[in-house]
Amino acid sequence: MKIAVIGTGYVGLVTGTCLAETGNNVICVDIVEEKVNKMKAGQLPIYEPGLDVLFHRNIAQNRLSFTTNLAEAVKEAQIIFMALPTPPGGDGAADLSYILGAAKDIAKLITEYKVIVNKSTVPVGTADKVAAVFTANTKVEVDVVSNPEFLREGVAVDDFMKPDRVVIGTTSEKAKKLMGELYAPYVRQGNPIYYMDERSSELTKYAANSFLATKITFMNEIANLCEIVGADVDMVRKGIGSDDRIGKRFLFPGIGYGGSCFPKDVQALEKAAVEHQYDFKILKAVMDVNEKQKTVLTEKVLKYFKGDIKGKKFALWGLAFKPETDDIREAPALYIIDDLLAAGAEVTVFDPEAIENVKALVGDKISYAKDQYEALEGANALLIATEWSVFRNPDFEKMDEILKSKVVFDGRNLFDLQKMIDLGYYYNSIGRKIVS
Repeated sequence: MKIAVIGTGYVGLVTGTCLAETGNNVICVDIVEEKVNKMKAGQLPIYEPGLDVLFHRNIAQNRLSFTTNLAEAVKEAQIIFMALPTPPGGDGAADLSYILGAAKDIAKLITEYKVIVNKSTVPVGTADKVAAVFTANTKVEVDVVSNPEFLREGVAVDDFMKPDRVVIGTTSEKAKKLMGELYAPYVRQGNPIYYMDERSSELTKYAANSFLATKITFMNEIANLCEIVGADVDMVRKGIGSDDRIGKRFLFPGIGYGGSCFPKDVQALEKAAVEHQYDFKILKAVMDVNEKQKTVLTEKVLKYFKGDIKGKKFALWGLAFKPETDDIREAPALYIIDDLLAAGAEVTVFDPEAIENVKALVGDKISYAKDQYEALEGANALLIATEWSVFRNPDFEKMDEILKSKVVFDGRNLFDLQKMIDLGYYYNSIGRKIVS
């Protein structure tokens, strides 16, 4: 099929590349000329494991191309994916201006039937709004489909190529047939395609992300209680995770969720509930707890240093909101950095992929290390904010030589408690006893 993807952010680029991988001809559109030129030259604008191989292969085989010219992309496309930002507005509601603006532009260009696919995460009723834009701006027949993405950063290529499920929201048999043909190569192992109405599809994505955010937040509350009552959250996690009604995933405590999806999607769903006069109490609690959880590690630091860290130096391992990505949107590390700087501390950071993004945001307020050990030089303590694999089994002898004090505050529970006792560290993690 001939496909156009409007927007080459994280979702758009992964979607376009993976659609090209199964033989479709895909043209991706972005308004940023510099970004488009770099992609034409084979430079990926994001870090995502495995994406580079597919990206370069499909460019080389002329199935994947890039342009700033919307008319060029729309002209031949049978299916047009809109993968545009839906950032939270001032009131927390999803901002649909990018999507509705693009819809209006597309409507003025089309001359024959098209399937318009909302790939972005959008509030219930967005498909109706997009359809209304086309009705107002063209007499050409279109079908507007809701097709939410369920991509996890770090494993997005696998998620797209071998999805747990595909959700397609449409009441049009014509659009249903085309979308079914498009996704058939990805569900050959028998994973389902769920067809439903547009509004149910839109709500499915928000419900999924909000439930997972709630599960994470519940476990963080359990971890905080564990510290008070003297329980071990690792034992509790294993005990409840073995119940298949609960499951093992998303039960690891930490310093709050971040990224591009959970924070804005939980907020947007709660706002949508308010607009429909429904008080979604659970989501309010989730947002409140998560906001507080981001400061847990710095509270531990301040308590250990008796409230005075002015002039002290801290090493911070991990900047991305999760491993295997360079995404720092709503990353807990950024909140930690702000807290430490506000208290007069010096901060040196290291992350395998996200340093350049933090430099662009934070600048020279902090120092940047070439590797994880350089970050430790002269540090009064180490803080860990992202569970990159490279941090899980460090050279502790080397750390002993570099760190000013053998003090670690671990927001991701990477190390074994007994090992830290044997090594003589003060070790403060999440929901477990303090080793000293």
